[in-house]
Parts: sequence; structure tokens; C-alpha cells
Amino acid sequence: MKVARTVLRGVGCSDVSHLPDLEAGGNVRKGEKGVTVVYADRFTPEAEKERARQSGDDAKAIPFLKRFTVFNVAQCEGLRPGLASDPAPLPECEMVPLAEEVITASGVTFRIGGNKAFYVPVADYVQVLPQPAFFNQINYYRTALHELTHATGHASRLGRSLLNSFGSKDYAREELIAEMGSAFLCASLGIVPTVRHADYLASWLTVLREDNRAIFRAASAASKAADWILVRHAEALAGAMGTATDKDARAAA
Repeated sequence: MKVARTVLRGVGCSDVSHLPDLEAGGNVRKGEKGVTVVYADRFTPEAEKERARQSGDDAKAIPFLKRFTVFNVAQCEGLRPGLASDPAPLPECEMVPLAEEVITASGVTFRIGGNKAFYVPVADYVQVLPQPAFFNQINYYRTALHELTHATGHASRLGRSLLNSFGSKDYAREELIAEMGSAFLCASLGIVPTVRHADYLASWLTVLREDNRAIFRAASAASKAADWILVRHAEALAGAMGTATDKDARAAA
């Protein structure tokens, strides 16, 4: 399969499609799978332009869609040099040490990678995108603490109902708890995200509009979740101080 010129350019990547009249050399490696994209636009046929000129009416444009299958240049071989620029390096992480300590002290398995943030109740782990993937890196902690609050609902911790279908009332209740827990933790840690917690909360409250006490129950559960996380951090600090004191005492002896 011959490869066309670059038709899409994303963050840190370039993609190529099957456009036979725009040869770029090389080929897509055998077994690679492309992604379908759709280009939408309008065009005005020459006949319609002429009709509009003669009648004095406005020419009518015709909408159209074109479908392409695109591949990342990393899926290709033998491309001519200079077809795609090197990806821009990701910025350095803007870490908040206290928040990192809180995440670690929770004891929850915490993975970084992929392009989504989520908590997996069955396997009991949190995964979040790398911090530089966030437009405003401080929002990484808002997301991480949201998912960490979900993790407090595991049966080995606070035991909330977590296996709920998306869009259900129970799912909405858990989302309220997780987002309010994130808000409480951000406030405790001095983190001010640029994404407003209130906007996210409002989107899930619409699912529970007939339950006028939903926000209060969620706030109570979120407070317990935030306390659970902060207590683990306090215990870790106390343990570290105790270890340091023991070492000093042994050194003095």
C-alpha cells in the first residue's frame, strides 16, 4: 500500500491517509490498522453558480462528507525524509509534592499512562494520563484525586457501590461523591484547578433532579472519603517521624 502525504497532524504525531494521487513513497506496515476520519464541507457546482448569476438568486451550496483511513507515520516504513516533523517534547511535570505524598500514602495502586483517567474496581487500581497531557497541569491533581476518591469505595476501604452502569442514578451518585471528594482534597492541599468542580457536579445532579437530598448525601460520603485519604497521609507522616526519631536515638546511644 503506497502512502499519501500528511493529511492530519496531532499533538506529537502525524498521520497519513490513502490518497493515491498524493504519493509520499513508502508503505504502511503489514498488519497495521488505520483510523477512519470524516471531512465535512460544502461546495457550489459551476452550473449552480451560473444559474445564480442569471437569476440573481443566491447560489446553493451542497454539503458533502469524505471518509479517509489514516495511519500514524510510526505505522509506516520507507517514507521520504522530512515528511513529518519530530514531535515537540512534552513540558516538565509541574509537581505538587504534598499531593504526591497523599497519593502515595493512600496505598492505592496508581498507574500513569494512556489517554483516559479511570478507576477499575475489580482490579483495584487508578490510572491517569501523564501530567504534561493536561493543558493546565494543575488539573492533573483534580483528576487524580477524583479517581482516588472512587478507589476509597472499594470493599476493602469504605465499601460503596461502584459497579454501576454509566448514566444510571447510582453511577451519578458515585460521580458526585468522587468530584466532591476531589474538591475537598484540593482545598485541603491548597490546589486550585482551572476546571470548576461545580460545572461537573451540575452535570450529574441533572440525573438526580428528583432527589433533593442527593447533594447532601454525596457530600457526607465525599467527606468520609477525603478523611480516609488524609488520615492515611497523616499516619504515613507519623510513621516517618517515628522512624527518624528511632534512628536519632540509636545514633545518640
